[in-house]
Amino acid sequence: MANDRLRASMTSAGMTIATLSEYVGVDPKTVERWIAKERIPHRTHRMSVAAALGQDDGYLWPSILEQGRTPAISRAELVTIHQNRRTVPLDTWLSLTRNARESIDILAYAASFLHDALPDFVDILAEKAAAGVGIRLLLGDPESDGVRLRGREEGIDDMLAARCRLTWRYFASIITTDGVIARKHGSTLYNSIFRFDDAMLTNTHIYGAPASHSPTLHIQRLPEGRLFKNYMLGFERVWSTGEPVTDL
Repeated sequence: MANDRLRASMTSAGMTIATLSEYVGVDPKTVERWIAKERIPHRTHRMSVAAALGQDDGYLWPSILEQGRTPAISRAELVTIHQNRRTVPLDTWLSLTRNARESIDILAYAASFLHDALPDFVDILAEKAAAGVGIRLLLGDPESDGVRLRGREEGIDDMLAARCRLTWRYFASIITTDGVIARKHGSTLYNSIFRFDDAMLTNTHIYGAPASHSPTLHIQRLPEGRLFKNYMLGFERVWSTGEPVTDL
């Protein structure tokens, strides 16, 4: 598709392909491509063209406004970054869980801290499921190579697998509850994800360090944002490989 705005602006300014290319300092064929194939110049060239034609570069190449908009929206999705998971206030975990109305998704290896910090966590999930909230639990398979490897990397060996088993015991009372779907996985976990409707806490993983020592992102989904969406795509990929758990 041709860039009719650029062509019309050149005509209005009395500039030809040759004169504009000379002004900007590029080959005339480059200017031809800007017009005929709607190629977007580098920013310095865009600024020069805009100055020569007396137009805003966003008018000449409107798609750059969308390119700049997406990163800005993604930044707006980031509510805050916690230095590590331990610095996330307990009230944040509790309020996000209690306020969920549609979906709660958990991707982790063990996430046993939830039961330690929130003694009624399983009961809260049971109440949520009874109220129609869809709950997906995607936790580590203690027999998997992935869990064993992470345990060695963190220097705790079989303790991580033991934590996974403990977590599954904690959840045993609700995995057959209507609205709750549980799967186990042995994937390489780059981050743990805790999704509550349009809010998410993403615990990043630093090699060799326990998850509790790693930063946690608080994300709020926005319609055109990509941050929340991309993390959920990662969740769905692991979910698709998970093994259903229906009995313990």
